[in-house]
Amino acid sequence: MTMRIDIKPAGGDRYRRALAGLSRSDIAQATAEAINMGAARARNAMRDEMQSVFDRPTSYILRSVQVVKAASATNPNATIAPTYMGGKGIDPQQILAAQDVGGRRRDKRSEVALHRAGILPNGYQTAIPKSPFRGSDDGHGNLKGVFIAQLISYFSAFTEQGYRANMTDRRRQSIHLRGGKGVKFVGPVRGHRFFVTYGSMRGGARWTVKGENDARASNLPPGIWAASGTGGVNIEPVLMFVRSANYKPRISLAAVRQRSGIDELVPRWIRGRVYDAFRKASLG
Repeated sequence: MTMRIDIKPAGGDRYRRALAGLSRSDIAQATAEAINMGAARARNAMRDEMQSVFDRPTSYILRSVQVVKAASATNPNATIAPTYMGGKGIDPQQILAAQDVGGRRRDKRSEVALHRAGILPNGYQTAIPKSPFRGSDDGHGNLKGVFIAQLISYFSAFTEQGYRANMTDRRRQSIHLRGGKGVKFVGPVRGHRFFVTYGSMRGGARWTVKGENDARASNLPPGIWAASGTGGVNIEPVLMFVRSANYKPRISLAAVRQRSGIDELVPRWIRGRVYDAFRKASLG
């Protein structure tokens, strides 16, 4: 998902006279300045398009669209693309690739861990429910990183060599009784237990600690659920298992470029910069 700007303007006799009165370096510098103006406009247009077509995009994704290569006097082209900004986040190029050309979304790190642990079936990815489990949603349609870590730890799904984050029985019991450290509940509900259901797959529901089937949950859609209240009477969805889907293209770089108007504006800006440089040289 990358846009490149490299435009050569046409011009009449007045423009050619201005060019004749400037050095090659002056012309190259004026051209680079105008192209960079266009790059900034295209970057903003791409961010606007993402806000329009995506549901609550994160600021990380929006800010990732950068002018990764500015035009210069020696190289008159600019490149705009999503940029990885470090940390534990996924490279935005990987996230947005399917939105540009279509195709399957790559698995998230949490999905990879759940696959490795045998909890998330092959061919499936995850989705949060319409009403997110309390304390799990980050406000952008994703689970909080801390909650994901707790969930994976609960299922003892951390399998990387040397990792020590798998939850102890004592810590798991604190969630069962009180919901975990810092969690406050109103009324008789004191805590919750997570369990996995597979619907018609793998013989129905599977409770997490002992791996036992429970017919009461066999009719639930595949996913991770939470049981709370006396006897686990309250059942809430936490994370649903959904078939890996192929995305249809949602962002067209050609359409973004057209709406930004840079193909018409940048040549005009180049001519304006050249005229400015010519006037400045004439006065000097």
